[in-house]
Amino acid sequence: MVQDSYIALFTENEALFQQNLPAWRCQMRHQAVTCLQEPTQLTFADAYALDYGLNPARLPFKGDPFSLFMCDIPGITTYNYLVFNDSFYAQPGLPTLPEGVIICSLAEAFQQHASLLQPYLSSCQVANPDVAFNALLAQDGLFLYVPDGVQLERPIQLVNMMYGKVDMMAVSHNIAIIGQNAKAQVLVCDHAYGSDVNYLSNRLTQVFVGKNAIYEHYKLESSSEKTTNVSTLQITQQDGSQVLTNLITLANGKTHNRVDVSLNGKGAYLSINGLGLGHNTERIENHTFINHNVAGATSNELFKYVLDDQAEGDFYGLIKVLPDAQQTQAFQINRNLCLSKTARMFTRPQLEIYADDVKCNHGSTVGQLDENALFYMRARGINPDEARMLLMFAFVHDVLDNVRIEPLKDRLQLLIERRLRGDKTHCNGCKICR
Repeated sequence: MVQDSYIALFTENEALFQQNLPAWRCQMRHQAVTCLQEPTQLTFADAYALDYGLNPARLPFKGDPFSLFMCDIPGITTYNYLVFNDSFYAQPGLPTLPEGVIICSLAEAFQQHASLLQPYLSSCQVANPDVAFNALLAQDGLFLYVPDGVQLERPIQLVNMMYGKVDMMAVSHNIAIIGQNAKAQVLVCDHAYGSDVNYLSNRLTQVFVGKNAIYEHYKLESSSEKTTNVSTLQITQQDGSQVLTNLITLANGKTHNRVDVSLNGKGAYLSINGLGLGHNTERIENHTFINHNVAGATSNELFKYVLDDQAEGDFYGLIKVLPDAQQTQAFQINRNLCLSKTARMFTRPQLEIYADDVKCNHGSTVGQLDENALFYMRARGINPDEARMLLMFAFVHDVLDNVRIEPLKDRLQLLIERRLRGDKTHCNGCKICR
């Protein structure tokens, strides 16, 4: 199996990977080895076979990465951080954080805040090969802690930047702990420099949302056609918590987004939304696993794809309602447009219900643009290309309605419109995109 070579890499360099880590975190790496030795496949397993560059010795980047990769969304003020390949950087001169809030590298958190992390991570299971691979090799990432009652007034922006002159791999692990009655917004941007180099990223984000807390998670990918991105988002919600997630894929090579949510508190609310725009030979996968474990929680899912050329989309959504989760409300919708005869969409919505006092439904459609609507618009003087763009934008617009950061919504509307018009440039938010 392809993961055998990475197990050997870890074994040969275990001292580097385990340096300055608490014993319980070191044990998680050994659990990951056991998981990866099982006869299971990594997502996009073929991509792991390339000879990628890694950085187990944690050699620093020579220069200031923010001078190249500083993201600038008009009208939005954020706390800016960067994971450059697999190393964490904080923008110099950031405003002072509210009292008690911690934002630092994960490597630093394991050294200085291990007692804070242990109750959340020591019980986490290495559940699948992608997570196991991350647990084995990840050495850095973002750590966010918002104490009880603190509400961050500005979003946190994390830019995941892939950069290299040879084929590169990045493995990073982000952790967010949101206390009771707290609030945080996190914007994650996945980006890649250049189109001549193969990139592979495996990124894990774990979020723990306390009672009556509010957490918003926005993930935007605008990378290259030679980028393979495997991303896992794990969320645990307590009583009365509210979580909003948006996964937007504008440009990519191969992308696999997996979202695992455990609704563990009464009155918890989840809204999960996604949009994939595929062209050429791009592949976009969104897999969601929503677990209603207690009574009185609500989840809403909305995912939409627009696929052209030979692009492929894949949606797998499982809602599981356990016997004790009475009075659950769970709704799932997947809508898809295939603009060409060679575009492909695979959709598998599923309900697994073991309770009898619930309101649950799911639905999925795959179709093409409405020819009658196109004819109507052309009859009123709108040229065919503009009519197609307007219909596609109307199709995806309800996903954007769930974006609560207004400057981000405005920028996404612009980027999506440009993408639907066939403009394959990136976000224009940093120097390398201009």
